[in-house]
Order: sequence, then structure tokens, then C-alpha cells
Amino acid sequence: MILQALNQYYERMATAHPGELSEFGFERKPIPVIIELTDQGSIHQINIDKDKNSTTTYILPKAVKKTSGIAANFFWDNAEYALGLTRPSGKPKPGRVAQQHQAFIDRIHNLNVVDPGVDTLKNFLNTLDLTRLQQRSDFDTDFFQTNPNVSFKLASDTCLICERPAIRQAIQSTMGMVQTTTGLCLITGDSTPPERLHPAITGVWYARPSGANIISFNRPAFTSFNKKQGDNAPVGSRAAFNYTESLNHLLRKGSRQRTQIGDASTVFWSETGIVEIENAFHTLMVMPEKAADDPNRNAAKVKAALQAFHTGSRIPEEDNQRFFVLGLAPNASRIAIRFWKVSTIKQISANICQHFEDIRICHPAQKYAEIPLPHLLRHLCLKYKLSNLPPNLSGEVVRSILDNSPYPYTLLAAAVRRNKAKQKVSFPRAAIIKACLNRQIRQSRLTMQEFTMALDLSNTDVPYLLGRWFASLEKIQEEANPGINATIKDRYYGAVSSNPISVFGILDRLKNHHLRKLETSHRINKERLLGQIIDQLPARLPNHFSLQDQGCFAIGYYHQRQDFFKPKDKQPTQSSNPEPGAQS
Repeated sequence: MILQALNQYYERMATAHPGELSEFGFERKPIPVIIELTDQGSIHQINIDKDKNSTTTYILPKAVKKTSGIAANFFWDNAEYALGLTRPSGKPKPGRVAQQHQAFIDRIHNLNVVDPGVDTLKNFLNTLDLTRLQQRSDFDTDFFQTNPNVSFKLASDTCLICERPAIRQAIQSTMGMVQTTTGLCLITGDSTPPERLHPAITGVWYARPSGANIISFNRPAFTSFNKKQGDNAPVGSRAAFNYTESLNHLLRKGSRQRTQIGDASTVFWSETGIVEIENAFHTLMVMPEKAADDPNRNAAKVKAALQAFHTGSRIPEEDNQRFFVLGLAPNASRIAIRFWKVSTIKQISANICQHFEDIRICHPAQKYAEIPLPHLLRHLCLKYKLSNLPPNLSGEVVRSILDNSPYPYTLLAAAVRRNKAKQKVSFPRAAIIKACLNRQIRQSRLTMQEFTMALDLSNTDVPYLLGRWFASLEKIQEEANPGINATIKDRYYGAVSSNPISVFGILDRLKNHHLRKLETSHRINKERLLGQIIDQLPARLPNHFSLQDQGCFAIGYYHQRQDFFKPKDKQPTQSSNPEPGAQS
């Protein structure tokens, strides 16, 4: 199903946006060294681009799989293959570089094509003098020590030799001609020679820089019936190219259809390429570029776009189209599928809107909490670095959002644990805890009351009331000691949120000392608030709290703290002119 969807994506892109994806048998790749040749086959000049971030990309014949043997690419390769240039700092086997260079020459000579570019390149390779080459002023000895990739072009052309139309057609005609057996392609159902080694997939974070595979059989234990490599899961050469080219395109740097959350490299696309839903999903999942940026940046536009699909204000044909989300993670030399979700755009939009609603919680500086998922998850991590996120957690959270299922138990545990470590209930962690508890209550049909966005005076759950009580005691201490550096929260939060009975006795005695410092009106108000909370508590406090109770305590504490700083409603002032039409 995954490979079929990627194959269909390639076919759609090839029709709707020709040239954006590489043609069969080719790939886009940066080449730092371009040797320009005259019509006679001599060197016109050597162009070297040392900036890796701005190196021009070219359409090149697909790279071959290189192992311990010798395998040359068509019309481009590293300096050892393309020029036979031995690096003094390297340790090649005797005669190996010469064999590599000869393999490069043989591939060009064996190509059945009539083209002046090929003839010129053959003349250059047949008369190549490495001594004269290294004496040229535009030959950078130090740079060639890195064994860079090299390709060739005619000085009179604007494209590489391998990009000339006749050569491209000849290269494509050779694809799939090496295999002698045919099989049923598992992707297309066609009878075609299977691809023995599938092209590498690059762009998955923490995987091998040279690329990894979803399908590979590199050990006898993975094979069956004496089949080798790709014969165990036959996929035709063109289908293998299509799905890997699609995935590499989605994973490319700067792609608006990929995001990184923890160890999961996530790509997503709609069946017919609806940009609005893809951009909305991207903004939901991507961290703002700068930490100082507003985490709600573009959130209103995102939610509006999603609600348009959810409420059916879009045309029905778009609502019912499929939307694909694929999460990938490194696994040695392979790529593991972290999650795979296929649903309609309408259903995906509805589930994401529900996620927005679940994490919505009061905050004085942010009225809405439609913030990117990474911004939420980074508040669970040591030093706020997503690289410290527990393994697999990001994938489980994304799956919960897309399926509208309960968030993973480890998400609630991480938020509660981080509150204790920081002795603070932050806005993102409070939003996470509220969302986790509400989904557990809603989908497990518990008797507990769902948590609201702001303070809920009707909530009589003991942990919630104790959280409000603790926040009230902290506020009394702050007003009694203006400018205090540390409050009871900084000393007791971890203990009181786990074992309330062991701490509240101490705090209740301290509060009498603090109340005496307040003005009469403030003292009366605070005593009235404490009385309202305590009257709803049982005679004996719990000895300890479960994880859910600790989350409930955190929400009660957070709600009460935010209510203290909520702007008070202004009373309407009486006009000095009682007559409606009177003039001042």
C-alpha cells in the first residue's frame, strides 16, 4: 500500500508537474567539479564549486549501488573513477584506481548511441594525461584530495553531456536490460524484470548519509526459496525507481511536505495535490524558524483551512480525497516504518481540529493554543531539545492526532515528570495534560468530568481542588512577601503533587503567618476563597496520587493561577449626562 501510493504520486507529478521529479533512470544531484571540453576533446576549463550549500544540481543517470566491488556511474563519478586520479592521502589497493577508471570508460564505450558529446568525451578519456591535468592553473590539488564528484560538458553547450537528449534516451533504453528473469511486480501487477537492488532513500535523519532502503535482503535469514536480493519481493525497475524518487522528493531539504519530530521523519501528501491541506499540516507539525517567533504563527489560517474541509464548505470531491502520512525512522542500514495513515481529507481535518480543541487552555498572552506540535513536545525534553524526546513518542503522538485516539500514556507521564523536575506547570505542559486526560475520559467513558479551558468552579475532583488550594496558598505567600525569589511551589510542588497529605499540613500552618501580613480586604477575600475550596474536600486527604491524579492536580493548580491574573470585568461607569441627547 505504501509503495503503491508513492508510485501513484510519481505518476501524478510526472503528468501535472513535468520536470519537477527526475525521469526514469535519472536523479538530481549536485556536482562540484565540471570539466568543459573543446570539440577536439581537450580541456577548455575546470569549474570548481566548493560551497556545498549552493552547488548546482544536475539531472544525472541514477547512481549505481556501490559495495566492495567496482561499479562505475554513467558520465559522472568521483575523481578516482572519472579521471583515474589517485589520492596520495588515500590507501587504494594496487591497481584498483586504474580498474575503476577503466570501468568508467567501458560504460561509455558500451553505450549504443551516436552523439558528438560522447565522441568528444571518448577522445578526452583516451588521451587523458594526468600530469598535464595536475599542472593546470585551474586544477585545485587540495580540493581533489577530497575525491569530489566530476562530470563533463561541451564548452559550446549549456548542459552536461549526459543531459543531451540522445544520450538520455539511450541510457533509459538500457534500464532493466541486465536481468534475464521476469516476475510479477508487487506494485503495478505487470510482468517485468525485478529490480535486484532498489535505489537508496536519502533525507531520513540519523540514517546513513549515503542512503538506506525500505526493501533490502542482505542476509540469508531474510531470503526464501534460494532467491537473491530483490527477487524475494519482486518490484519492477520502473516501479522501484518511481517510489524511491517520490520519497526522495518528499524528503528533500526545504520540502513543504516533510517535517521532523523526534526521530520520525514524516512526509505527507494529498491524492491530487491540494496545497491548502498540505500547507496546513506542515504548519501544524513544524517548529517556528526562530525561538523568539510567535508559536501561534499562522495558526489562525491553519485552523481556518482545516475547518473548511471539516465543515464541508469545500467541494465534496476534495473532502473525500485521500490524504497520506508516512513516518520513517532509521534502523541500521534500513528505514523503519514508524507509522502509516491513510484517510480522507475531511476526516484528517476533523481529527486535527479536535487536537486543537483538546490542547486549548487559558493563557494570558495567548488566547488560542493552536501551536505546532514540536513546540508542545519540546517542553517535555531536557534543555528543550527535541533530540532528547523519548524514543517512539513523537510517532505515537502523531498517530493519536490522526486517528483521534487517546494520546500515549508516556506523553502524560513525560509532562507530569517534567513539571516535577522544573517545579513549574508551564502553558504547553498544561495543554498536553488537559488533552491527555480529556481523551482518556471521553474515549474510556470514565465518570470523571472533562476539564475546561479555564477555571471550572463546578469541578469537585479532589486532585483538582488540591491543585487550586496549593495555587491559592502560593498567591497568599506572594502577596504577603512582595518580590519574593522562591515560593512554596519551588520547594514543595513535586512532593505535594504526589503525596498531598505529607505537605498540606505544613502549608496550612504557614498560611496563617502570611495572612496576618495582608490588608483586611485582601485577607478576607483569600480566606473566603480557601473556605470555598476546603468545604468541598473530604475529611481526610489522599496519601498519594496516581499519574492521572497528578495530572488533574497540575490542571487545578494551573487554572487557579491563571484565574488570579485574568483581567477583571470592568463595571460600566455612569454617564455624567443623564439625558441621552445632552451635550457636555
